[in-house]
Amino acid sequence: MSALPKAHEDSSVFSAHLRGGIPLFGRDADTALEVVMDRLRAGRRPERNLATFLTTSIEPEAQRLYRTYLNHNLVDREQYPEIDAMLGECVRMIGALWHVDGHRAVGSATTGSSESALLAGAALLRSWEERTGGELSRPNLVMGAGAHACWRKFCRHWGVEARTAPATGDGPALDTASVAQLCDERTIGVVTILGSTLDGRYEPVEDIAEELDRLEQRSGIDVPVHVDAAAGGFIAPFLDPELRWDFRVPRVVSINASGHKSGMVPPGLGWLLWRDRSRRHPGLGIRINYLGGDDAHYELTFSRSAAPVVLQYYNFVRFGFAGFHAVHARCRALARKLATRLRETGRLRVLGDGSELPVVVVTAHDGLELRDLAKHLAERGWSVPVYTLPPQLDDVEVMRVVVRNDLTAAAVDDFATAVEEFLRNDI
Repeated sequence: MSALPKAHEDSSVFSAHLRGGIPLFGRDADTALEVVMDRLRAGRRPERNLATFLTTSIEPEAQRLYRTYLNHNLVDREQYPEIDAMLGECVRMIGALWHVDGHRAVGSATTGSSESALLAGAALLRSWEERTGGELSRPNLVMGAGAHACWRKFCRHWGVEARTAPATGDGPALDTASVAQLCDERTIGVVTILGSTLDGRYEPVEDIAEELDRLEQRSGIDVPVHVDAAAGGFIAPFLDPELRWDFRVPRVVSINASGHKSGMVPPGLGWLLWRDRSRRHPGLGIRINYLGGDDAHYELTFSRSAAPVVLQYYNFVRFGFAGFHAVHARCRALARKLATRLRETGRLRVLGDGSELPVVVVTAHDGLELRDLAKHLAERGWSVPVYTLPPQLDDVEVMRVVVRNDLTAAAVDDFATAVEEFLRNDI
């Protein structure tokens, strides 16, 4: 490139590079690509990252769709009406999956389940304020120790007390006894978890709702339930159809799930559905007209790519109900196989065996250091998290393996063999 014109040599506009900012001159596209790729080559391969619940690989046809629609703005409904119609169709199909009349389904696509949780919490809070007439202060939200951090984030930023039941000997799940003790007239709702990230187990949504029914009969306090089905919302309908956790439970007013987890879409997609329009508080909608329409927007974020929604619709068309069942049944079977293999080592105790979420969670016997095991696995290309459970089980350290749809039987065997190799040498 030629030198800068003399008039600009001393300009502060062009001196940022001297302070560690953007480089003064750019490079051609091939060189820039190589610079970035060199920085990233040492990173872990996503499909061997067994810490994450997020989808880490998609088929070539889905990649093509993703690239094509990456630059389409999902909120630009007037300019891309076919994408908006596709979003509505996804909401109807998910609503049917969760047993709400498809024509009554009301929902939103979000950037993930964390945004869904914040929006669902805001709806619970607004509805509680309306019911109580603003006469009560310091509202609270009841949840179990295994609730995702996004719920504590909601409580902190919206001025709500987080009433968290402590973990017990059975794990971090919320139980009916805790619900009865924690709820009162200031409770805006109870969050139940369909598939804990800590141990892979479902909370007893229907039992908790029935306990809240009894609470209302005794005290007149009517507490709604939100189901955080971030991981299980696209698994339970296919593998556990008799389990009543969704809108078949009358007290459930809203449900969220992550399309980018068991919905098999790349990162950047969550879904939030309400039982009907009365449960999506109208005060949450913001009406705008500068995109060409005059629509109310309920999401917390605004401009974002339409590609994840397009891929969610593609997955519904591509796999159908039977295909989703086959994918998740295979993952569950592999998880249970891995749990059995790890249990048979005699040195690992299985806390989550993949019978609900396809997740295996283990703790160690006889002084085995799980962090040393995780380091050994990392040397062989596997990434697994080691963490402690919530109070009052925070003296229990566990290791978690998430079995996703791109994990093969051969890879599970390779992983288990690497664990056994370490245990043979750790005597």
